Amino acid sequence: MTAVPDAPVTLVTAAGSGMGEAIARRLHGEGHRLVLLSPGGGAAAVADELGCAAVTGDVTEPDDLRAMVDRATEQYGGVDNVVANTGHPPKGPLLEIPDEDWHAGLDLVLLHVVRLARLVVPSMRQRGGGSVVAISTFSAFEPSPSFPVSSVLRAGLGSFVKLFAREFAADGIRMNAVLPGFVDSYPETAETVAQIPAGRFGRTGEIADVVRFLVSDESTYLTGQNIPVDGGLTHAV
Repeated sequence: MTAVPDAPVTLVTAAGSGMGEAIARRLHGEGHRLVLLSPGGGAAAVADELGCAAVTGDVTEPDDLRAMVDRATEQYGGVDNVVANTGHPPKGPLLEIPDEDWHAGLDLVLLHVVRLARLVVPSMRQRGGGSVVAISTFSAFEPSPSFPVSSVLRAGLGSFVKLFAREFAADGIRMNAVLPGFVDSYPETAETVAQIPAGRFGRTGEIADVVRFLVSDESTYLTGQNIPVDGGLTHAV
C-alpha cells in the first residue's frame, strides 16, 4: 500500500533488518508514512524499496534521534507513532561485565526510548495523541543469565513505560512495550526451542502484527503495558 496524505507518521529505529525491518514493512502495508533509522545502510535500502524516508544514525546518539524526528517534521509535519527498536547490549558473566558495557547498554536499551519520548511528545500533543512502542525482551521480567545487561536495563524500561503512561494518558499519548521471546532473526538451536512451550521460534512478522495493533486506533485504551510475545516462554504472573 502506498502512504497517503494524513496517514499516520511513524518512526521505526533499527529498521534495517530483523524485527525492525519486519515492523517497517508491516506498517508500510497499512499505509503509514515512515521514517526509518539504522546505523548502516539497511534502513536506507528498505526505505528506497518502500518509497519512504530514512536517516543513517545510531539510537545511542541523541543528535541522530533528533535528525530522525526533524526529518519526519520537515517531510510530513510531525510524528504520530514511534517504534523504538534496537539491537542487543553486551553480554558476559554477571560480575565480569565492565562498567563501560553497562553504560553502553543503558544508552542502547533505555535512554534511547527516554530521549525519543522527549522529542516526540510535543508533536503528539499538537496532533491529538500518539503511540510509542518499545521493543523489549521476555527477560525484562524473568531475568536470563544469558542476557544480564538486557535483563536488568529492560526491567527499568518496563518501569519507564508505566510512568510515561500515567503521565501522558490524558493527552491521548500511549506507551507500551512488546517483549519478544526467541524469534527467527536469532540463531536457532534445539536446546533453545526445547525451552519454548509453543515448540518453535516466533516469526518477526508475528512481532510486527502486535506492533501494528499497538499503533492503531484499535488499541487506544491500552497503555502502560509490557506485553510478552514469546510462545509461552515467560512464566511470571
